[in-house]
This record gives sequence, C-alpha cells and structure tokens, in this order.
Amino acid sequence: MKFDVVIIGSGLAGLTCGIRLAEAGKSCAIVSAGQSSLYFSSGSMDFLSHLPDGREVTHPLTALSELAEQAPAHPYSRMGEENVASLIYRAENLLRESGLAMKGSASQNHYRMTPIGRRRMAWLSPARVPTHELEWSFLCEKSSWENVAVIGIEGFLDFQPKMIAGALQKQGIKAQAKEAHLSVLDRLRDNPSEFRAVNIARLLDLPENLSLLAEEINRLSTGHDVIILPACIGLESDEVVGNLQIQVGKPIYLLPTLPPSLPGIRVNQAMNARFRQLGGIVMAGDKVNRIEIENNCITGVYTRNHGDIPLRTSHVVLATGSFFNNGLKTEFNRVYEPLLNLDLLANPERGQWTRKNVFAPQPYLKFGVNTDEYLRPLKAGKALKNLYAAGAVLGGYDPLAEGCGAGVSLLSALFVAEQIVAEQIISERFEAGQTIKPSMISGQIEAREVTQ
Repeated sequence: MKFDVVIIGSGLAGLTCGIRLAEAGKSCAIVSAGQSSLYFSSGSMDFLSHLPDGREVTHPLTALSELAEQAPAHPYSRMGEENVASLIYRAENLLRESGLAMKGSASQNHYRMTPIGRRRMAWLSPARVPTHELEWSFLCEKSSWENVAVIGIEGFLDFQPKMIAGALQKQGIKAQAKEAHLSVLDRLRDNPSEFRAVNIARLLDLPENLSLLAEEINRLSTGHDVIILPACIGLESDEVVGNLQIQVGKPIYLLPTLPPSLPGIRVNQAMNARFRQLGGIVMAGDKVNRIEIENNCITGVYTRNHGDIPLRTSHVVLATGSFFNNGLKTEFNRVYEPLLNLDLLANPERGQWTRKNVFAPQPYLKFGVNTDEYLRPLKAGKALKNLYAAGAVLGGYDPLAEGCGAGVSLLSALFVAEQIVAEQIISERFEAGQTIKPSMISGQIEAREVTQ
C-alpha cells in the first residue's frame, strides 16, 4: 500500500495535518491506535495564555517575540513569528470549513466558563459555551444575564450545578442550581457506567425526548433569564440545541462535563468527517509496530493489522502525542520515544521530572522530541529526511502552564503540511528543469533541498 503521506496519530495534530494535505491533493492515511485525546477535551482551544515566566498574555500575536526570547525551543519559536501569525488564521479557517462553529480570535484571547463555573483564558470556544471579553464579566456580555438557572440532571455526577451556581454568585451573578428528572433516563441512571454525557445525548437528541426536556426546563427556569445545561445534547449537530432553545424561548448555554466530553467529541467527529470527505483514509484500531529506515530516510511503516506488508510513503508525520497517548514513554530512570528512539529535547534525572508543589509548572510537561527548524525529528543528532513531528510529541513547551496545547497541535500540523506541499512544488520544478529560487510559503517557510 502506497501513500504520499502516512500520519501516525489521529488527535488534533494528526487530523489537522491530514486535512491540509488532502486539500492539497495528497493521498493520506492516518494510523489510529485508539480513541482520540479530543474525547477528553473541553472543545475550547488555547493559543498562548501565559509566557514561561508566568506573565498573562491577552494579545498572543504580540507576545511571540518575547516568547522566542524566553523559550527558543518552543514550537512557535522554531516555526518563527511570521509563520505562526500566518498559520493561525489558516487554522481558524480549517476548523470553520470542517463545520465547527467556534467563537474567538487570535488577535485577543477571551475567557470561557469552565465546568466548575470559573473562568479560563482561551483562543477559540464552541459557540454554545459561555464566554466573555477580557474586560467584561459574564454578566455584562448580555443584558439578560440577570438571573441564571444552572440545570443539572438528577443522578448525573459529571456535572455539579451547585458548584457552578456558587462560583457564579461569587462573580456577582444571580444564579440558582436546579436538577431535572427525566424518566426516559431511568435505565441509564440505574447503571452509573452508562450514565455518561454521550449516552444521555443519544436519548435526549431524539425529537420526542427533546420535547420532554423542554417541558422540564420550562418548569425549572420560571423567573430565570438564561439557562446553563451540561453538554449532554447535540451529539451529532448543534441543530438539536437550537430546536431546544426555540421550545424554551430563552438563551441556552452548554458546559463540558467530565470526559468523555461532548464538545471534544464534536470536534473529533467534524474533523474526521472532513478528512474522509477529502479522500483521506483512517486506519482505526491499528498500531504502528515498526518503522524501516534506510540512508536516514523512512522506507516503510509496519502496522499490527497489516503484518509484513509495509505502508510505503514519501513522508511520515509523527503525531503520536505525549505520555497520555504513549507517544512518549518512561522507564524508571529515562524518558524515551518508543517508535524510533528519537532524540528528546529534555531528559533530566528522574528527581527533576516533577516538583513537590502539584500546582507548580511540572518539568516533565516540556519533555518531547527534539527537531530542526523544519520540525524534522533528530535521531542521534541528525534529522530524518522524510519524517516530521507535530503536536504534543514535540518538546520545549508546557501546554498547561503556558496555555498553548491546542495551538501547538494545530499550527505545527499546518507548518509540517506546508513543508510537504512545498517539497512537491520544488521537486516538480526541479524535474522540469526550472530554476529553483527561495520561496515564501506560509510566511517565511523557505524552499530547501528536496529529498529524492
């Protein structure tokens, strides 16, 4: 089996890279060993919320030069300020074209409401998640935010309406916690392992059950102006939530629950569908067991399901994630990349992996694959010619403390895709006997030597 590009990993980085390459006419296969980490995400995305020294960032694009000084190994610094500034808008457009309704802009961060009612800085948030500008409060965003009903579902432990209402009250917002009881959920309620957001949504999204939910919300929200619900409706489409809002006649907002998170699943489903629509192939439930290298170039990718039959490809993108996805692994005294034993950007002694204060930035979060300026991973100090890395497998940044996890995944994936597209353009010109000049592709991604 032969492809232009084989992408290892089906998370945000893998899907983004696959979509961009498929748009450019590349034949792409994504090898997906398990469930995407998007299932565990809130659906909101961050670009850059804090600098490494802890300073808050409100306008991310203007902070990139300072970031490069403080963290030259950060993926944004490796890609270059102009490339990041260009690719961020491509990322927003890619999500929009995948059918995702997101609000926010790279020019300025905003605050979103978290599942416990507090605020967290973000770059993009799903349209149904409560947000506000940095200088406003949730109350000021809409004049109707005078009396909020936070309505949970009886017995559903992944959403705590009293905690959320209490947090809103501390912010000066009049809020009251309520619980809805719907007999249609009794079967799920009897089995805690099945009483989760996805299973609830499958039932509540049915038209006949949505009407029952609307009746219960109308009963509970008398005297309230705004309604906050757990994200347990609209599994396949936001149209379901729109229909519910029409029946209720009041603004409805959704908050993510504990994983699996419906907004995160929606992101995964939309991007997966977009990739397949463009002709991409997802090898779900498969796993890369071995990668064949000759002359510092990957010549074959062997997977569990294909046995001795290799996937032949011109380029490979490593988007395997970090420790959570087994893109990085540990032994007692070392951290390593399991597929190719690639060079890591940081791998200190075990005693330096963590800090005693669990709320402090943790050093291990910056561990990851070391690359050159084109995001080609290094092995024994030398870049592999046709291998690129994108997303959480990269080192040099702290996705939690710096608030940049989703941004790094999206932008590094697009950056890598542009490298591969650029190589094709240069190769075609070279074969046609044309003069090859440095080109500006995606900002300042310069043409370089083509790997034949």
